[in-house]
Formats: sequence, C-alpha cells, structure tokens
Amino acid sequence: MGEAAVEKVHAKGKLTARERITHLLDEGSFVELDALARHRSTNFGLAERRPVGDGVVTGYGTIDGREVCVFSQDSTVFGGSLGEVYGEKIVKVMDLAVKTGRPLIGINDGAGARIQEGVVSLGLYGEIFYRNVRASGVIPQISLIMGAAAGGHVYSPALTDFIVMVDQTSQMFITGPDVIKTVTGEEVTMEELGGANTHMAKSGTATYVASDEEDALEYVKELLSYLPSNNRAEPPRLPVAQPAAGSIEDTLTEEDLELDTLIPDSPNQPYDMHEVIRRILDDDEFLEVQAEYATNIIVGYGRVDGRSVGIVANQPTQFAGCLDINASEKAARFVRTCDAFNIPIVTLVDVPGFLPGTDQEYNGIIRRGAKLLYAYGEATVGKITVITRKAYGGAYDVMGSKHMGADVNLAWPTAQIAVMGASGAVGFVYRSRLKEAEQKGEDVDALRLELQQEYEDTLVNPYVAAARGYVDAVIPPSHTRGQIATALRLLDRKVVNVPPKKHGNIPL
Repeated sequence: MGEAAVEKVHAKGKLTARERITHLLDEGSFVELDALARHRSTNFGLAERRPVGDGVVTGYGTIDGREVCVFSQDSTVFGGSLGEVYGEKIVKVMDLAVKTGRPLIGINDGAGARIQEGVVSLGLYGEIFYRNVRASGVIPQISLIMGAAAGGHVYSPALTDFIVMVDQTSQMFITGPDVIKTVTGEEVTMEELGGANTHMAKSGTATYVASDEEDALEYVKELLSYLPSNNRAEPPRLPVAQPAAGSIEDTLTEEDLELDTLIPDSPNQPYDMHEVIRRILDDDEFLEVQAEYATNIIVGYGRVDGRSVGIVANQPTQFAGCLDINASEKAARFVRTCDAFNIPIVTLVDVPGFLPGTDQEYNGIIRRGAKLLYAYGEATVGKITVITRKAYGGAYDVMGSKHMGADVNLAWPTAQIAVMGASGAVGFVYRSRLKEAEQKGEDVDALRLELQQEYEDTLVNPYVAAARGYVDAVIPPSHTRGQIATALRLLDRKVVNVPPKKHGNIPL
C-alpha cells in the first residue's frame, strides 16, 4: 500500500489492514500466508492490475501467547471486493484454524463481490459460508466490521459467534441506501440503515460497539481471554489466591455483605442487577455482550474463583425484568455459545413473567420464547441458578430452573417463587370471598391486603420450592459468591450422556 493510500485510510480515523493485525497480535508473532498471491482474471482490464496479496492479508499469530488464525481485508485494493484468489486465501486460513483448533478472527472491510470476476466470486462466498457453518461450535469465530460491509460480505460475519463494530465507521447491510430508495422510495443514510448503533440497539446483530478501531481490537483480546481455543479445550483459568480453610462465612468480604441489603423492601421497586453481578465476580470484571439490545436481560462473561462463567440475568430496571421476544433470543444465543465452548452458566433470576401484549403474541413470543427453554435444556455445561426475588409463572421454568436441567439452584430469602404475584392471585383464589365482602358492605381493600399477605405467607416464598427440592438451599445473599465458587468446583467433573441424534430442532 502506497503512502497516499495509507494517509487516506488514516484520514478516516481508520487503520490499514496490516496495522489492524499488528495491534491485535503479540509483537512479532504474525506469520503471513500467501503474501505473493495475485488474482488470475484477465477480464475488464484486470490483467494490468494484479496487486500482490489480492486485497486480503491472512496468517496466524498469538494473542497473549495463545495461537489464533486471522484474516484482514484491505479496502484500498479493488474496494475490498471478494474475488477468486481473495476468497481462496480466506478459505485456506479458515481450514487451518479448524484443523489446528485455533480461534478465527476476521477483520472485515469490503464491499461485496468483485463484479469483474463474475460467478467465481459468488462461488467463493459460498465456500466461506460453508466453512463458517462447519466451524460453528468447534472454534470461536469473531468478526470485526471495520468499514462498510455490504451484500455477501455481511453473511460470513452473521454466521460467526461475535460481531464487533466501530461507532460511525462500521456499516452492515444487504442492500444500500440507493437501492432502497429506488425500490421503496425510502430515504435513509448508511449510518441509519446499517451503522453500529443500529445493529446494537435495533437489530441485535452487533455484540459490541467500539469507540474506535483500537477499542474494537482490545475488546476482542479481552473476549478471547474468557474463551477456550476450541470445543475440546477448557476456558483459560486464572490463578487466584485460595482462601484459608473455613466456612463461607469466614471469608466474606465487604462486597459480599453489601448483597444482604441490596434488594428493596418493596417487591415492585427496581434495582440494578449489575450491582449483584459486580459483587459476585472476581475483581468486579464483567464483559457484557449486546449491552444496549434487549436491555431487560443482561448477558456477558466474568470469572468466579478464576474460572470463566457466562452470566444470564434479568434486569428489573427494564420492563421489570420481564422476558420478551428479543430478550429470549438474546439469552438463548448466549447460553448456546457458552455451552458450545464449555463455559458454565450462572443465572440470576428476578422475572415476573413474559411481557404481555398483542405485539409480542403476533410476532411469535411462543415460538421465539421457546428458544430460551431449548437452549437451557440442551446445555450440558454446569448450570447454577440464583433466584434473587421474583420467579413467576412459566418464566420461572425458563430461567434455568431445576426442571430444565440446572445443577445447583439457590434462592435468597427475598425470593418469591409462585405461579403469579399475590395481587393477581388473590383475584382468582379469593374471588368469591371478595365478592361476598363487597355485597355485605365490608372494606374490600383492607380484606384484599389481608388476603394478599396470607397468600404470600403460604405460597410466595422460597421455602415451598426448597421443601420440594426445586431449590437446593435458601442462602443469605452475602454467601452467593462462595456458594457459586463451591458449585463450580463440583461441576468441573460433570458428565452428561446425551441421547444419540443428528441434531436437535430448535424452534427457529
């Protein structure tokens, strides 16, 4: 790449294809493949333009000492468009990643098929898509979108496990603004149509929106620190100081004790579930995934006792923590990713039910909500569930219940496990009594409050579920971190025998 081309890239606040690899990998570790490859096409004057590398840099190297395979597309060569040799180079490094059991990182900055090379470009797209599918669940696949990815360039990232975009400089779309205006008459900018914030908050396609390219590359490094190299390996485990011998009570920290007073007295008052998450993870470190999409559920990675864990948690500050279509699909995708790569799942539950409404019903909450049920039921990794407050109705079953295969289920004394909340249940259970009181001119509101308290004392508590073994223990909130750490040590040796089958049929 000439100096003028480099300056043009830098003027846009972007790095070159090679600079991106340099920032991503350990210093001096990159080994390039097919550096001398050139396209073979002679049509439309291409014979006179045969740049070395053909617009994509491929190879392997290390991140924090761990081997990874990588490709980085160069938008200054034919606009980053995919031709035969360009595609063959990517296919080759993908095959190498699967063969050696190494994560694959794709740095995408290209705008569709190379028209001058004809159908061969489409064929190579198909070869790449096929390999994305074959590698799914075998090695972690991470995509960075560093420019405008259009047409066929967006489907490979869509098939990978994680997509990182950059604010204001990344776009993804199938058809661009000009085509949309011609066909539908709609006027939309590239950023509105397929910008990073669109794919974070609206479509849910993006895993993370970075402030700049360096931030995007750092996020990928941190993400990899929680993931194994492949599905046969265990996630990295960090060394931690082992506590002195004794009970959980003997090792409580100030942060642990803060959990005892975190839940508000009123069951309808929200609290930020991030405050719970922060207090149960090592060093308060939590790498959130899809943070601005379906914010009524929180998913992301952290560590407990040095072990990688996936966190799934209802968020009471958003829709009271109700599950809806987007939250169900977001969590289901995350649970399946954790299961594919041997990462135990910790579920924090405060869910009053599924979000009611015709919009949810018409758009398929039954089928799409069932994806989360399927994901939990399918997962064979260690599953630990902590009910902090509400666990009502079918949502109780969905959120990592014992009935769906969870291994260790805990509840705080504030847990409310029931078919529904007291205010709703009283209208059903005591309908006749309330009607009779009204006819007699009695104080119905006072009676309703009395009956609600009676219902709560009888059914809306964690002890009924604990008596049936649906909850293994009712614990002080301050003991949560210690109990999770103990359960993770136990589940290190978990073995599950899955009935032989080609694959399940998740309700897509």
